[in-house]
Amino acid sequence: MATEGTKFQVNFKTADGTLINLYAATVTELETGLSDLAMNSMNIKATAAELGSVKAGAPAPTTASVAQSFNATPVAPAGGAQTCAHGEMVYKTGTSTKGPWKGYMCPTPKGAADKCDPIFIR
Repeated sequence: MATEGTKFQVNFKTADGTLINLYAATVTELETGLSDLAMNSMNIKATAAELGSVKAGAPAPTTASVAQSFNATPVAPAGGAQTCAHGEMVYKTGTSTKGPWKGYMCPTPKGAADKCDPIFIR
């Protein structure tokens, strides 16, 4: 997250949707950060591949699969988890012009042709 002293912000979005943010207060910090990212790019790719997000056409990993890889137990939101054809749906909340909302969203990427409709909680 950018701090008050941030003067430079660089955002990278990889082909699989991974978002990498770099923040720097000086040109030297920016150059060092870019160099560090370049040196670690293979680690970033390997981590993404390990989580299953780089495979062509592969769906994003489910909460359960990520939790299993860390030997953890996911906590379901109030009301229990919802699923769709693409796996466990993501619980989100927000506020629109009509007021606050909450619901479950399909885990497929934004704009996907087969993205399921959201399930809103009333």
